[in-house]
Amino acid sequence: MKRFILSALLIAATVSVEAQQKPTLKLPALSTSTKITQDFSTGSVELSYSRPSARGRKVFGELVPYGANWRTGANSNTKIKFSEDVIVGGKEIPAGEYSLYSVPSEGDWTIILNSSTGNWGTTGYDKSKDVARFKAPSYYLTNKVETYTMQFTNISYDKCNLEMTWEYTKVVIPIEADNAAEIAKNIKKALNGKKDAPYFQVANYYNERNENLDKAYEYVNRAIKDNPKAYYMYYLKARIAQKLDMVDEAVAAAYKSIEVAKGTPSEAEYKRVNMKIINELE
Repeated sequence: MKRFILSALLIAATVSVEAQQKPTLKLPALSTSTKITQDFSTGSVELSYSRPSARGRKVFGELVPYGANWRTGANSNTKIKFSEDVIVGGKEIPAGEYSLYSVPSEGDWTIILNSSTGNWGTTGYDKSKDVARFKAPSYYLTNKVETYTMQFTNISYDKCNLEMTWEYTKVVIPIEADNAAEIAKNIKKALNGKKDAPYFQVANYYNERNENLDKAYEYVNRAIKDNPKAYYMYYLKARIAQKLDMVDEAVAAAYKSIEVAKGTPSEAEYKRVNMKIINELE
């Protein structure tokens, strides 16, 4: 009996050692997995999904049936994670991670965000855990997309689109961030009595948003005072002054930007953009 036990232990040990010594076999996958992290608003959006290819098959209406719940990709269910509260397809979505399911159609698709993220595809899907359901428009593409693709497009300070394309179909999901109050609070905190306050950053933000332009002009002047050799700051000052109809100040700032940029790698580009302002105003 002792011999038998000893032999069994030796066999088990040998198998364990061999298993550790054998390399893991890595083969190409037909549906490769990918993860995208997109900076958005004051946080980020993370997307994890697998990318099947058509490979000669008719996709929508056959491989992926119309009217049935789809994992919106391949293999494990597609997941999307928001670092802050957002509005997706017109629905308010708290920060967190969700499974992204869809119901394809020849017209508008139904998009589903579900709180259960540990499922394999649609296996284990529980409708009672849906956080939101909404319609998203689909569009016909003239050029075929062989491999299923999801990407973030048309990104601004508070809006972006999540686009899904495959075969001859594109679906667009709008995402928004109601971040004005949070950004205002962050700006106030950042500028509150700090010697190295980000005046240029805030001035640029206000200019791009076309809001608080008087404050933007004040802040860009403060930034220039701290960094008088920053030719890009004079250019921003010229742009803001132009919007405020401060013609003399805008022209003077544009000429100053050209002067300070001389001898830098950006000399030609800043001469071009500043002369555009000068020609528009003189």
